[in-house]
Amino acid sequence: MNEKVEYETVRFDSIPSTQDYAKGRRGEGKNLLAIAKRQTQGKGTKGRSFSSGEGGLYMTALRFYEHFPASRAFEVMQHTAVAVCETLAEFSVQAKIKWPNDIFVANKKICGILTENVFSGSWLRSSCVGVGLNVNNALEEELCAVATTMQTVIGAPIEISAVESRLIEKLFGKNLSQKYGSYLGWTGEKIKIRTADGEIRARLLGVNERGELLAQTKDGERVFSAGEVSVSV
Repeated sequence: MNEKVEYETVRFDSIPSTQDYAKGRRGEGKNLLAIAKRQTQGKGTKGRSFSSGEGGLYMTALRFYEHFPASRAFEVMQHTAVAVCETLAEFSVQAKIKWPNDIFVANKKICGILTENVFSGSWLRSSCVGVGLNVNNALEEELCAVATTMQTVIGAPIEISAVESRLIEKLFGKNLSQKYGSYLGWTGEKIKIRTADGEIRARLLGVNERGELLAQTKDGERVFSAGEVSVSV
């Protein structure tokens, strides 16, 4: 992930979903960056919709790989999450990661990341990584209790093109995945982990080299490869 990457950039004033657009062009085998001012059918994780009004930054990076082990696939999302956090820091917005793929500021979500990978045997062949970052966009009233924007945090509008430029530079720059743990929020604190088997109360310990969550439960230390963390215990 450290090599220089060439890619095509496509921009839209409005599009249903940059993620769907990028996936639709996977067959071309070329790296692509799709950016939109707004989305009418923004995609979140687990099939959820993602509010994508004008004033936010919405992009999907389609990238192809050679000799990238499938066992390291989580590095793609880790790298993206750190790139977002470091970009926010350059605009005086201090963020942390809620495992595995949400970016929070002051206990409110400011960015979502959606990663969809394609594998061939033991290799990662391509990834579509969508980023929805709240910059100056007005949030729907029901979201204000759980989400925030850069403008809200700073108290003034932000130049979206400047945020975009810095984020793209980091996304296609050196591998930042090793910094993921330093941005992981709520380490050492009590959390709830929602899994397919139900809800588990635990204390967050960190992540391992595969990006799996390490948590102390009543039954001892456990490793979670899937699930959703809740910080309101």
